Formats: sequence, structure tokens, C-alpha cells
Amino acid sequence: MSKRKNRIVPFFTAIVIALSCAAALVGCGENNTDNTSSTVTEKESTDLSIYYFNAGKADACVISDGNNNVMIDTGESTLSNEISSYFDEHNITNLDYLIITHFDKDHVGSASSVIDNIEVDNVLQSNVPKDSEFYENYLSSLEKKNITPTTVSGDYEFTLGDMNFTVNGPDKVYDSNESNNSSLITSLIYGDTSFIFMGDAQNDRLKDFISTNTAQYDFVKIPYHGNFQKKLDDLLESINPKYAVITSSEDQPEEDKMIELLDETGIKYYLTRQCAVQIYSDKENITINQ
Repeated sequence: MSKRKNRIVPFFTAIVIALSCAAALVGCGENNTDNTSSTVTEKESTDLSIYYFNAGKADACVISDGNNNVMIDTGESTLSNEISSYFDEHNITNLDYLIITHFDKDHVGSASSVIDNIEVDNVLQSNVPKDSEFYENYLSSLEKKNITPTTVSGDYEFTLGDMNFTVNGPDKVYDSNESNNSSLITSLIYGDTSFIFMGDAQNDRLKDFISTNTAQYDFVKIPYHGNFQKKLDDLLESINPKYAVITSSEDQPEEDKMIELLDETGIKYYLTRQCAVQIYSDKENITINQ
């Protein structure tokens, strides 16, 4: 990936840019709903970083402990330049794992660009291929880099430093919503803090997950962009999170019933349609900045 070139910005232009950035940040804070907070007042740490892109109604997330890097989904193809810039700015030159939860374009869209432009050691994928340009581009990039992806069925576990991951894939193809219900569900344990990323799992997949789940998690990435589903109440009761992120857009926002459920359960939630979301853990406390 090419590095950004430094250039001199005229004084007036610099002032305008600075004011615009400040206004954007202020606007982000003002758009938070009543039970969210721009910053959770707990100890901030850079030990573990989880970054959710402001990617519209799409998922793209980078997890890093400073030495090891994992990416869950890549958003649509239009996000590729922003992902590349993020990697450059954070000196990320390698992904230990790229996890593609399923093959809808809002999850696999920039995968080919990521694979083409950064070293990727391992790729985990779901079990339902899709007839699309984005899927074909993904396969082509894997072939060019001589990467053989692993299709996950059941639990796939790996450890990077102090990050302990379990990726759960379905052992069948669902009759309804087969792509979304093929979503890989990823859990991460880091010290005494825990996270779960639900992909776009819908009711049938959620029902099967809940039936075997025995763990609780501090944080959840809400499935399917905040579209309300009847099994979400059972999911939240099962995993009992304190914090949640919803990946939505202004054109396709999360459903009101989803927000009502989070309000009722007292879960602090963050909406990527407002701003990118940055999560930190020091193994004991979680800090969320937006």
C-alpha cells in the first residue's frame, strides 16, 4: 500500500478543515441517543483495540492488540480506500486472520482489495457461496495470493497473544435466509473482558446458537444491522451484554423496536451511522469512544 504524501496546506484551508472536523465530532456526540455516551467513563487502554468503520449498512471491524490483527468482514467495495488508509495510519501490514461471516456484498465487498494489498495469513469463511461479482473477486484474490480459506463448521478456536477467539459456523444450510443464517459467530475473550460478533444471524441461526450457549459477554455486535427479530430478546437474555454496536446507515437505520429492546434491557448502544466506534480493553475494563 502506498503511503500518504505530505503536502503543505494553505493557512486558510487548514483552518476550514480544522473547523469542519471539529463540527463533525460535535455532531457525532449530539446524535447519540439518551442512553449512549460519547465516552464510557472507564479506564482507557490500548492493549486491545476494536475499530468499527462508519461503513453504512455494512460490517467492517479491525481487532488488534498491537502485535496481532484480525479483521471481521470488509464492508462494501466502496470502503476499500478507507480500510487501506486505516491500515497505513496504524502500521498494520499483516492480518493474522480475515473472517468473512458470509458472502453478502456488505460484508465481503472489500475483501478482494484487502487480500490484494496486505499480507493475510488465514481466511475463515461461511458455508454458503454466493453468485456475485464480489464473491468472484474474493475467490480470484485468494487464488492470486495462493490462500486456501477454511470453511468453518462447528467451533474453530485460535489464540493470538492474549486474545482467545472462537469462531462458530453452522453445520447445515438453513431453509430460510440461507446467506444471513450462514453467518459465522465470533467470540473473543481478552482477560476478564468478553466480546461476541453475531454477523447477520437471523432467527433460525439465533435459535440454534442460544440453545447451546452457556457464556455471557460484555459486548455484542447486534446481528443484521439492527433489524428487529423475535429471537433477539432471547439472545440478549442469554449473553447479557453491557454494550452493543449496531452497524446501520442514515438511509437504512436500525428499527425502532430494536432500540426499544436495548433501552428496556439497559444496554448502552452505539450506532456506526453516527460515527465510527472505537472500543478498548485493558483486560479488566472496556472503554468505548465515539
